[in-house]
Amino acid sequence: MTAATGETALVWFENDLRLHDHAPLDAACRAATSVIPLYVLPPTTEDGLGFPRRGPFRDAFLLQSLRALDAALQTQGQRLWVVAGLPEQVIPEICRTHGVHRVYAHHEHAWEERHTRQRLQTTLAGDGVATAWFWGNSLYTPDDLPWAEDDLPDVFSSFRKRCEKQVTVAAPLAVPTLPPAPAAAPDFATATAALIGSTATYAGQKVLVTAAGGIEPADPRAVNPFCGGEAAGKQRLDDYFWESDRLKTYKYTRNGLLGEYSSKFSPWLALGCLSPRWIVAEVNRYERERAKNVSTYWMLFELMWRDYFRHIFRKHDRAYFLAGGIEGRAPACRRDRALFQRWCAGTTGVPFIDANMLELARTGFMSNRGRQVVASFLVRDLKLPWTWGARYFESLLIDYDVYSNWGNWAYVAGVGNDPRRDRYFHPIKQAQRYDGKAAYIHTWLPQLAHLNAADSMQPENAAKVPEPYDNPLKRFEPLG
Repeated sequence: MTAATGETALVWFENDLRLHDHAPLDAACRAATSVIPLYVLPPTTEDGLGFPRRGPFRDAFLLQSLRALDAALQTQGQRLWVVAGLPEQVIPEICRTHGVHRVYAHHEHAWEERHTRQRLQTTLAGDGVATAWFWGNSLYTPDDLPWAEDDLPDVFSSFRKRCEKQVTVAAPLAVPTLPPAPAAAPDFATATAALIGSTATYAGQKVLVTAAGGIEPADPRAVNPFCGGEAAGKQRLDDYFWESDRLKTYKYTRNGLLGEYSSKFSPWLALGCLSPRWIVAEVNRYERERAKNVSTYWMLFELMWRDYFRHIFRKHDRAYFLAGGIEGRAPACRRDRALFQRWCAGTTGVPFIDANMLELARTGFMSNRGRQVVASFLVRDLKLPWTWGARYFESLLIDYDVYSNWGNWAYVAGVGNDPRRDRYFHPIKQAQRYDGKAAYIHTWLPQLAHLNAADSMQPENAAKVPEPYDNPLKRFEPLG
């Protein structure tokens, strides 16, 4: 594509806050002589349960990532334009003001995001502004896949096996050289000020975003500081792959609960600070230069799971956000808000569940193993609506990703892509297997630290501990 003299392009950044492997940015820089790099800061709304849909942990990581992207653009003489509002309103106004000829952006195809793009495209077309949509933030594009959209398999193993045989992950794109913007960017500090002071109360503790972009109070037990931005994401990968050489044992440590048990790339992937194709390129390099083993394969396996959810959402549209999921049959449940609040607050009286829920409430993060167990407990043992759990996670998680979050919750609830609809994670057996010495339970529930490991896992012992941990469920009857 050759530059069109005088053409002004707008690149809409959303969940792709990076310069590497960015197809819309690359195309805009090739086609236009003037480029506006724009991020639209949407308003915060409630989730219907009293929590903000985008809570302070994610706001802090977002603020850090926006600052990092602005700094990277400044090295090329550009600034990140940040404007608050709704994309379908903000973007057309900027296009009219600055004579934009074409808007470039990545596809987002979850239900709300897709309808936002449809409204935006309709308005832009009426103004004579063209749009260029690109598939990104994934390993494969729809054109890469050997299925039409409606024929995508509803079981991951079928998707994985055929992709492994027939589809190649493309090499990531290099960082392009940006042309100048048509005008000065809005003041960045003013535009992002709304993120500072973002606050919510989780498990009885108020947390907020500081002016420095951190969280107050910061919990020293957090497994990672999770500093947002492209450079920080790449540094995390360098540390994990190359400096500490942990990739070689990833498969055997990934179900851990404390410390450096997994890659923890998910926050940077969720906001697009890291491209998954860039991670694959680094895995391939690691296999050439260090070792190729079951752990390097498992890293690719997990990235493929992430891709699968992004593709299967295209097929099932809004179903993943409904109680019946893609199965169309909602599990029986009770809408007990008081019981739900105890699950959120980590006061169920089941120590392994409560430890995980307190980690989430205090840090905005939880291990993959923990997420599966607490979700199973909400659905199978408490018999509460799985969509409540998905909404709570959306509010809290630093690494919230609409596809992975809602896809995994539907999976655990038996209304998604799990061929075993009745899968169950027994919380005490899970604690025995993955926290055998109760180190994790004692970290988040120091009130139980005087007990031995076996006793620390039992709900009946929680009742013997003074405040603030004397509110166990009256009856815990695990399934199976």
